[in-house]
Amino acid sequence: MSVARSRTFRSGNSEAIRLPKDVAFGPDVELVLVRSGDVLTVYPTSLSIPDMVARLRDLPVPPTVERRDETEIPERHGL
Repeated sequence: MSVARSRTFRSGNSEAIRLPKDVAFGPDVELVLVRSGDVLTVYPTSLSIPDMVARLRDLPVPPTVERRDETEIPERHGL
């Protein structure tokens, strides 16, 4: 877990905070802010389904796929 310190500042009519490089999300990332008392939690928004599929397709393909044993499951009478 990274810990960093920063200060708030005014940006137009909004209060802003600079995220130090160690904890930055990168450019143009949409974030969710959740405030609970004095605690502010910041995390990237969930990806859309097409974005998730695109990221999954970009993952490396494993050389083989492990298969489970095809054992018969006995039927349980009375359930």
